[in-house]
Amino acid sequence: MFTGIIEDIGRIQQIEKEAQNLHITVSSAITSELKIDQSVAHNGICLTVVKINDQNYTVTAIDETIKKTNISNLKVGDSVNLERAMKLDARLDGHMVQGHVDQIATCIQVEEAAGSWVFTFEYDASLNNITIEKGSITINGVSLTVVNSGKNRFSVAIIPYTYEHTNFNTFLVGTIVNLEFDLIGKYVKKLFELNK
Repeated sequence: MFTGIIEDIGRIQQIEKEAQNLHITVSSAITSELKIDQSVAHNGICLTVVKINDQNYTVTAIDETIKKTNISNLKVGDSVNLERAMKLDARLDGHMVQGHVDQIATCIQVEEAAGSWVFTFEYDASLNNITIEKGSITINGVSLTVVNSGKNRFSVAIIPYTYEHTNFNTFLVGTIVNLEFDLIGKYVKKLFELNK
């Protein structure tokens, strides 16, 4: 379980394909605090640390993860938002995030808004995920509040701190991102579907 509050921006050092898997090596300031078998969210994707070497560590993405996320788009040198699993004795500053990406979305607009930024994203509505105005959404692992919610699109407003301390500062029109929709909203929606 995560909170969507990014701890560090990692840098991709190596990507190795083995059968249907991708082994991804990341350098990060938090590497010295990691251990083998620990879960770390990478752009919102929960992956297990399988190897640590100095300031680098390696995680493995399997075929299911590769199909549902933007992880296959990563290249050496790319930045990734990183968050370790939450501690039960710490404040929940974001919202409940599982690290299980529901689907991808495309950035369709970036607007500067007098000291902040508004990013608009479009996603495939046929997968039946929803957003609500002022509800929670996770984009590339970042816990955010939805504005301008529509059937297959929504916007988020980004403050300067988030812009500078996540990979939002690399997003352009056409950037593909990972989405995890609000956990409680998904359960409520499912209950309504079952009781129709």
